[in-house]
Amino acid sequence: MFVEQLMNGLGQGAIYALMSIGYALIFGVVGLVTFVHGDVIMLGAFTAYYSFAYLGSSLILALLLGFLVSGAMGLLIHRICYNRFFNSPRQISLICTIGMGMFLRNLVQVVAGAESKGIPNTFGAGAVEVAGLRITYKQIFIFAVVLILVLVLTLFLNKTRVGMSLKSVSMDKTASALVGIDTKLTTTMGNMIGCALAGVAGVLLAVYYGTITPTMGGNIGMKAFCCAVLGGVSSVGGAAVGGLLIGICENLGIMFFSAGMRDTVSFLLLIAILLVKPEGLFVRRSR
Repeated sequence: MFVEQLMNGLGQGAIYALMSIGYALIFGVVGLVTFVHGDVIMLGAFTAYYSFAYLGSSLILALLLGFLVSGAMGLLIHRICYNRFFNSPRQISLICTIGMGMFLRNLVQVVAGAESKGIPNTFGAGAVEVAGLRITYKQIFIFAVVLILVLVLTLFLNKTRVGMSLKSVSMDKTASALVGIDTKLTTTMGNMIGCALAGVAGVLLAVYYGTITPTMGGNIGMKAFCCAVLGGVSSVGGAAVGGLLIGICENLGIMFFSAGMRDTVSFLLLIAILLVKPEGLFVRRSR
């Protein structure tokens, strides 16, 4: 049972990792905590629902649409919440993201209804047996998608001009502007990419659990924030590891506690680690 729960934790943690990578990317580039991230993930999940309902059962198409729709929402969020307030007090943008999250939540409730929606199981009950360990096709697909996206994002950040501009802006916006980098355009790109990754995470969540609701964004957004803080909110790699740790601990925790204690276990882990290392596991403490 331990190994089975470990595999479930890795599958769930891979989705959490993708959620927290998008969060860390937005925070690193824009420099602000966002409270709309969970609702962008929810938007990706509902994009998958309507893709399956009207465009067939192609999971690749659902992932692509989730990426594009959430990326476009990232552009809109940046225009409304960040672009006009770069030189304003930080709490203005923070409050704008709260309002944007409420708008998205209510918009989806008006369009899709407040009830839960079911997502068709495109994988069936198929699984692979490896040394007595049962790994479902759904878990293999999630591992593959997350791994490919992480590798592509790593190459993008380290090998392309836009990616290096994103890293420069995340380190120092003023110095980046002095060497000719368009900081507003770069932060827009970073916010779009972070939201696009959140949309893909929403599609994977919908496929993994099979049920979505318009109000799922609040809890999911808090979970993404916790994963990013656990690994280091300014570290993309640390946020990914934080997501994996939270997913594993949640699923191992239900071996000893009830399933309703799943979130309690993850938040207690976060509190315990932050008491010892408040900057996160993978960020060096500054003097």
